[in-house]
Amino acid sequence: MKRIHIEEVGYTPGIILDAKKNIFEMTGKACPEDAIGFYEPIINWIDDYSLKPNEKTIFEFKLSYYNTASSKAILKVMQQLERLKNKGFDVSIKWYYYEDDEELLIAGEDYSEIIEIPFELIELDN
Repeated sequence: MKRIHIEEVGYTPGIILDAKKNIFEMTGKACPEDAIGFYEPIINWIDDYSLKPNEKTIFEFKLSYYNTASSKAILKVMQQLERLKNKGFDVSIKWYYYEDDEELLIAGEDYSEIIEIPFELIELDN
């Protein structure tokens, strides 16, 4: 399966989706101008990945900021991962936040209550 690697630039998040190396992550500021156009290939990639996933999938969210449109895409990604978990695969999420960023902590807590898969909140030092 072809990997996706998008460099973080300005308000466009970095994305790595690499089934071969078992790396799945979203980093940086997630406020792309055309959110639907930006996230569509990511959602499609995860749909394809779901047909033949790795035994274990850990998706890491290392965001410093995201907008409402991105929050919807993040939830959609998590729901796709939840479906994988419901099929019996080992799936978990790691949500990183900086110790002084209460908004990202609360967002992670909110997502962890919505999505029924192992969800780890990881505090980073500034």
